[in-house]
Amino acid sequence: MATIACLVIAATVLIAVVQWLLLHWWLLLLLAVIVAAAGGYWLHHRAQQARWERIRMQGLRYQLAQLDALHHRQFEHAIRDLMHRDGCRDAVQVGGAGDNGADVKATDPYGRRWVIQCKHRSAGAAGSPVGTPDLHVLNGTARQLHGADVVVLVTNGRFTAKCPPLAKSQRLHLVDRQTLATWAAGSRPLWELLPRLPAPRKPDSLP
Repeated sequence: MATIACLVIAATVLIAVVQWLLLHWWLLLLLAVIVAAAGGYWLHHRAQQARWERIRMQGLRYQLAQLDALHHRQFEHAIRDLMHRDGCRDAVQVGGAGDNGADVKATDPYGRRWVIQCKHRSAGAAGSPVGTPDLHVLNGTARQLHGADVVVLVTNGRFTAKCPPLAKSQRLHLVDRQTLATWAAGSRPLWELLPRLPAPRKPDSLP
């Protein structure tokens, strides 16, 4: 009996609500207009944000002094933003505990997968040089664990003399202070500054 009584009460309330809405249909219309206006404003706001983000990225520039002043994690974010500026829409900062040698990952417009390790030196060129142990770690994980096509170690400092021949033999790419300065302060993407890159995965994307 209690269940039947509840059903009767619910039906009565529902009928009353429907009758009230039919008498005040204009409230439904007003609510629909408000919802549509709010949705339109939200979409417009999102579009504007995306537009300004594209403009900001297209004009993104860093001077070496700015990069030197960053915290090492901020430096990783700066490298990510530069890759994003150059057209890597999926560029992401992944550095941290257990990163297995990858600080930034990105896919360039030609379909190549980039894995970048960042070595920041607060003293810039005067800081301790990046040595071959860092290259060995990166070489052991970038392709095997991260599926990299292009493996890069970038620093605002300098490399030891043994790094370039090791990098060449293992198909690794070094971005030293000078190359970083050219890339960060200019408008050319990193893949135009590095030699011996692998062939594009999407040849039809070539200009």
